[in-house]
Amino acid sequence: MTYMTTDDVHDYVNGVCFKTGPPGKVGAETEWLVTDPLRPTAPVTIDHLADLLEACGPPPAGSRITFEPGGQIELSSAALPGPARAHEALARDLDHIRKTLADAGLHLAETALDPVRPPVRQLRLPRYTAMERFFTNRREPSGRTMMCSTASLQVCLDTGADAADAVSRWELVHRLGPVLVAAFANSAVWRGRPTGWKSTRWAIWAATDGTRTRPALESHSHADPATAWAEYALNANVLAVSEIPGGGGGWTADPGITLAEWIAGRGARPATEADLEFHLSTLFPPVRPRGWWELRMIDALPLRWWPVPVALAAALVDDPRARAVAEEATERLCRGRLPAPDLWRRAASLGPADPGVAACARVCFDAAVEALPGMGAAGLAHLVDSYADLYVRRGLCPADGALGALVPVPRDGDGPREREDAHREQEEYGGAGAAHGGGPA
Repeated sequence: MTYMTTDDVHDYVNGVCFKTGPPGKVGAETEWLVTDPLRPTAPVTIDHLADLLEACGPPPAGSRITFEPGGQIELSSAALPGPARAHEALARDLDHIRKTLADAGLHLAETALDPVRPPVRQLRLPRYTAMERFFTNRREPSGRTMMCSTASLQVCLDTGADAADAVSRWELVHRLGPVLVAAFANSAVWRGRPTGWKSTRWAIWAATDGTRTRPALESHSHADPATAWAEYALNANVLAVSEIPGGGGGWTADPGITLAEWIAGRGARPATEADLEFHLSTLFPPVRPRGWWELRMIDALPLRWWPVPVALAAALVDDPRARAVAEEATERLCRGRLPAPDLWRRAASLGPADPGVAACARVCFDAAVEALPGMGAAGLAHLVDSYADLYVRRGLCPADGALGALVPVPRDGDGPREREDAHREQEEYGGAGAAHGGGPA
């Protein structure tokens, strides 16, 4: 059996996590909290959900169904050419499971954070048992909430045509991150009350072991993204070690070492490639390289709007003209090549009520609306434009609906009073979160 060295980590990251090739494929992973309106405070069991989904047959377009620890359903599309194909496939499969659940009296929640139910872990797999113990050992209660009570929408895009393109796209998707957090913030209520954050889901993740959740470029500003990601992985805390390489036997949660320390000899046994693969799967930064870019900073959205961030991100990264606009706008927002930690916090706490983020978001949405018809996605262009009209161009996001700040789109004869009231309420709730750097525990 071959044991890992630091050089092996760099070689693996270069060869697997940063594969390059002709870009253009798009995928998405949608997570959904499931509720029973007749018992809104009770968890819906995974066993019940699995029985229902098995009885209705596989998704017709081939998406993969899995479960998150708290019973959230995850529906993952295949990587398909362009945003329109990805949307069509995932929409078919989502309709398939949504109808099945509706016939059983269950609903897919249209929020990224369970607003009422406490976190309850249902999956008892060794991975999640070890993960929960890790967060318990480190006195990070946000970890359990992150595992069991949050839902996101993840957009998957190709790494790039070659190494130079990968560097450019790596930096762009990081700069886009705060814009995506703000524009799609949809988790302002938790435990039955406003939290002071538009994206409380982001704040919860940010408060959970920063060695595995902070942006990879925040502490490792290497020009080469593969080096940055390898260093990030080496310096991240090891979540758990199995007795037998590859996951067999028992597990030791939170051995108190980083991957670099394990490789240097501080672990109970030498590290293998299987251990590295598991370790990488337990890292959750906003952008995770897996042979493609996995954009993980987006809140789960109301059913009507989930295709919008998929189309927006694909247009801004894959269409040359829209990408040039996004690069200029995000560099102006970030005042350079990378977003500062405070920008992520402002995006999550204020959403598009932050003037700088709002200005950048408007430019990016306009560029995507213009680009999408040329990408064979005219229908998505109309949907993105409608979303921008309802939210982004008015300094709002879906979270404002839960806070009572969302008002009808102004018509002829409407005055500015509604807009002013909405902004006052946003400032009240947003200011509470902007005052501190961590998230709720």
